Amino acid sequence: MRNHWKHARLVSASACALLVLSACGDGGSIGEETKANESKAAETGDCGEVNMAVNPWVGYEADAYVYGAVAESLGCTMNYKDLKEDVSWQGFGTGEVDIVIEDWGHPDLEDKFFAEKGDGSATNVGSLGAVGIIGWFVPPWLAEEHPDILDYNNLNKYAKDFATSESGGKGQFLGADPSYVQFDEAIVSNLGLDFKVVFSGSEAASITAFQKAEENKEFLIGYFYEPQWLFADIPLERVALPPYTDGCQDDPAKVACDYPETDLQKVASTAWLEEGGPAQDLLKAFNFTNDDQNVVAKYISEDGMSPEDAAAKWVEENPDKVQAWTGS
Repeated sequence: MRNHWKHARLVSASACALLVLSACGDGGSIGEETKANESKAAETGDCGEVNMAVNPWVGYEADAYVYGAVAESLGCTMNYKDLKEDVSWQGFGTGEVDIVIEDWGHPDLEDKFFAEKGDGSATNVGSLGAVGIIGWFVPPWLAEEHPDILDYNNLNKYAKDFATSESGGKGQFLGADPSYVQFDEAIVSNLGLDFKVVFSGSEAASITAFQKAEENKEFLIGYFYEPQWLFADIPLERVALPPYTDGCQDDPAKVACDYPETDLQKVASTAWLEEGGPAQDLLKAFNFTNDDQNVVAKYISEDGMSPEDAAAKWVEENPDKVQAWTGS
């Protein structure tokens, strides 16, 4: 969109230079010329460049690239930037990031960047349409053979079965990427569990660990989440922690409760959003459910498709949903 307005102004200036003898010299004619060029640009779908943050999990890739595929059909140029969550938000104020399309809830970042308490560089654009579920999970074979393991009160009696060379004699709890929304070390400590959190470092590593544990019937407990295509292949079982209540995660050091279900949100640069145009309208209308995301994520992770090809396949297969977003 920034390029669109620049283009319109340059065309208007050129028109004035060429039509010196016309009425281009008065303000009304310049305004009419500018509006004409803006209208023409809108008709051709020229919406400029869109800077999309891509946070490090495949479900986010699915959302981002489907949005991008549709945006490109409207004449946008997509720039995808692989960034951690907190780094992404820092880009709103500098113009380096326009969209974080899947936010799992970051009160600290909201306080810093939303207008209510922060600098106002970020704006909540509304629900993505997917519901995020974070929790502690075990492979299904383990839940079937030891059903009591699904209650956190029984974890300590199995701690030695979960021990690894990295857990220092305690049971290993497999964390994911430490940049994700997670309170696992505090939960372990505050519930008095004889476990040590060992971070896998990435979504892919956690997926591989759960697949291996199910295949080889190994003890494994770890942080995981939905929507995630892995559940279609391996129905991981969730371990019940003390129920989430409002405020139980306000102090990260004192967390001793389960994770809440989260209505995933779309967040955008305030300055970019206020420019208006096809890309901004698409973001407001964009709605992507858990099932939608899992389909595209499976194309990428399990079928080996590139994010671009996976998105293009989904867009081709879902014309009605795309039409609802674009109105055409």
